[in-house]
Amino acid sequence: QVQLVESGGGLVQAGGSLRLSCAASGSTFSIHPMGWYRQAPGNQRESVAHISGGGTTNYAEFVKGRFTISRDNAKNTVYLHMNSLKPEDTAVYYCYIIIAGRYYWGQGTQVTVSS
Repeated sequence: QVQLVESGGGLVQAGGSLRLSCAASGSTFSIHPMGWYRQAPGNQRESVAHISGGGTTNYAEFVKGRFTISRDNAKNTVYLHMNSLKPEDTAVYYCYIIIAGRYYWGQGTQVTVSS
């Protein structure tokens, strides 16, 4: 049973920073791609950042230069470091892992950026 548990969300002022964490269990974590999506009220879920098992990263244009995804395979954890946050970054952030073509999702963590 694959389980993902996110943490680190909260309320921050514009220009501030947060670090999201996603702890995985139930799988051989290090070989699988992982990443983050987000969903704001009334919007579709959108991809934010992705990291392969080998550490190759990809980012949505709207977070490039501000967000960094990383992983610590020893801790079975993927991180999303978010800097220079903007009010439009307000959303529920979900982490995922892809195993044999199937996505597994965490429960989400709320990020709220005040202006």
